[in-house]
Parts: sequence; structure tokens; C-alpha cells
Amino acid sequence: MDRKLYRKRIIDSKVAEYLETFGAVCIEGPKWCGKTWTSMYHCRSSIYLGDPANNFQNRRLAELAPTAVLEGEVPRLIDEWQEYPPLWDAVRHQVDSRGEVGQYILTGSATPAHKGILHSGAGRIARLRMRPMSLYESGDSLGSVSLRNLCHGILPPQLTGEVELKQIVHLIVRGGWPAALSRKQSRASLLSSEYLRAVLEDDVYRMDGIQRNAYKMLQLLRSLARNVSTTAGISKLREDIRSDAGDEIDDKTIVTYLNVFQRLFLLENQPPFSSNIRSSVRVKQAEKRHFTDPSLACSLLKVTPEMLMNDLNTLGFLFESLCVRDLQIYAESFDARVFHYQDYRGREVDAVIELPDGNWCAFEIKLGARQIDTAAAGLIRLSDSIAAEPGGKPPIVLAVICALSNAAYQREDGVYVVPITAMKP
Repeated sequence: MDRKLYRKRIIDSKVAEYLETFGAVCIEGPKWCGKTWTSMYHCRSSIYLGDPANNFQNRRLAELAPTAVLEGEVPRLIDEWQEYPPLWDAVRHQVDSRGEVGQYILTGSATPAHKGILHSGAGRIARLRMRPMSLYESGDSLGSVSLRNLCHGILPPQLTGEVELKQIVHLIVRGGWPAALSRKQSRASLLSSEYLRAVLEDDVYRMDGIQRNAYKMLQLLRSLARNVSTTAGISKLREDIRSDAGDEIDDKTIVTYLNVFQRLFLLENQPPFSSNIRSSVRVKQAEKRHFTDPSLACSLLKVTPEMLMNDLNTLGFLFESLCVRDLQIYAESFDARVFHYQDYRGREVDAVIELPDGNWCAFEIKLGARQIDTAAAGLIRLSDSIAAEPGGKPPIVLAVICALSNAAYQREDGVYVVPITAMKP
């Protein structure tokens, strides 16, 4: 590769750190998010198991002589290792034998069943999750506000410029796929449609050789899109499919298909948060549903930018999903984690960031500037009520992430306001 053409990714520093610490690094994530390109930037030799050249010669070589695949200058990239899962154990064995760090980079766009993998690789093979590009990586965020600094109460007030609603809509529909950045707006959304088609028609079967009902999988994906950024449960998804398409699908099938989507990195749900609040209030344990990129939901809903401009309710859910994607990318760069919060008193927080030291920050995500006052008041009520409970541990930072504010600042009530188009790690 021409290293001068490489667009830096936030995960680069983690890849370098892990190569200096572990014998091998496995970079996982959805197809087309840039795993191979990033791995090529960090490796010195490579082999591509998904290469169809000479009737998939590389994959056949892996099956016949795994050690031959592993030979080469290190770090050596083994792209799409899940095409022959026993390679995982072969890599682990080589790492043990050599006793050195930075030997291999594995990439995978699907998680194979554990059959054929004898050892977890713990301590030898570290895992990193890669996602489509954040707005900062794609050049659509100013990067003037650091999430890490914000989570420690540091935010110099600043003007960030006007952002139009149609720009936000474009970023959601286009998505963070690297290939979409060079496409015209009218063409970029086709990538998400083709992505979903390839997954349903090819990847689902290739993952484990099991033939599944592609039509019902598509209906479930469309239901997930209609329920993006919500905590819709299995029964809600089942009834949604029935009311929309008139089709019946049982709970066991839904659970099975959801697992398939997770293994293909189509979905990345937002887990519930409660560990460090130390409150006696019972917390809901449902995950918030998200696709790995909001453009997939747009494609499944068959919405155009013009349609979203006239449907602010749907746009609000998709904007939240966009923000959660970026928050996950930024937070993981400094070892923080992203959750959401709901309890049985009706208190909710769109995004919770738990810091490595156990402290946490509460974020509300709002599309319009007119919603900031209401969101800030809700965050203050939540913080005050948790602080008033015996042993309660309130958030150390309250913030509203928005689309259409032209400034990043701290309000008089202490709540921060930050446009998503100004953020970086």
C-alpha cells in the first residue's frame, strides 16, 4: 500500500499499543469498515484468505499447511482468518513458541462458532473492535472538543460554526463507510443497500454453512431499523413484524437470527448501566438497539434525505444512533465504555460514559437547539435525585450532545453543550 494515501484512524494508536504488548492482535468489525487497510498500514507481510485468486488458493493452503500461512516478516497480516478457524490455534501456538510480541495481525468480519477453536487465546491474542468511521475520522467534525477532556470537566467555550439540518441528514444516510466518502451524495447510500444484500445472500451462509430464511432475516432487520435507539424486546420485535408484514416468526428464531447479526457485526447494542450508581432503585436491564452504522437502518427503512427532513421523529432516533457510534469510537480510545441508563422511576439517560476510574458522565442526545433546556433540566434532576439517595453516586459531568448548536460551552447550571460535529477523542 501507499502509506501516504492512508487516512489515519483513531484505532491506530491502540493497534500499535497492542502489538507492543501481545503476541497477536485480532481486529474485528463489519465488512468495509477499513480493517484490512488499517492492518496493512501496521503489518510488514500479509496473506488474504478471502482472495478468490486461483480458486481460493490461499484458503486451501491454510487448510493443507497452516504453518506455511504463518511464515513471513512480522507483524504478519492474516486477513479474514475466520475463513479457516483452526488458524486461531495455529497463531496461538506460534506466539507461544516464539515468545515475542507483535507477531500477527488477524482481521475478521464474522465471529465463527467455537467449534474448531480449542483455546481462547487469552494473554496471547488481544481483540480490538473496529467500526465505520466517526465524523472526526471522515473529516466531518472540527475536532475542537475532546471527549476525554469533556469527561473531566474541561471545555473552553468556543464557536463551532453553523450546521444545517440537511448536512446532519446526509451524514446519517451516507454513514461512516470509507468507500462512501468519495461518492456523490446520491450514490453513497447505495453502499449500505449492497452491504445488506451481500450479508444476507452470502455471508450468513459462509459463516457456518447453515441455510437460513433470508426473507425472515430481512423482516427482522427491518423491524430492528424501525426500533433503532430503543429497548424493544423480543416480543415487541415479533409483534412489529406481524403488524408490518403479516408474517409469523417465533421467539427462538428471532434470538437465533439476532445472534447471527451480532456475529456478523451488523449490530452493536448499548448495554444498560448500573454498576457504579450505588442506588437502591431497580435499574432496567434491556439493551438499546443500534446497527453498527445508522446508514444500515436508513437503507432498511428505505428513507431518502428528503423523507427524513419531513420526519423529525425518525430522524431523532437515527441521530442518536449516529452519536452513540461516535461516542463508542472516541471513548474506547481512552479505555472508557458507553452504556445507557433506565430505571423503574422513569429516569433515563441516552448515553452513559464510564471512565476507567469508575466515575461516570451522563449525556443526553438532542437533534435541535430548542431541546437543550429540557434535556439539561432532566440531567440535573437525575443527578440530584441519585445524589440524595443513600450511597448514591451521581455523574461527575452532565452534557447535551446536539446537532444544530453553533457553539460548545458550559451553561450557568453547569451542563455542557457540545455539537457532535465538533467532537473528537
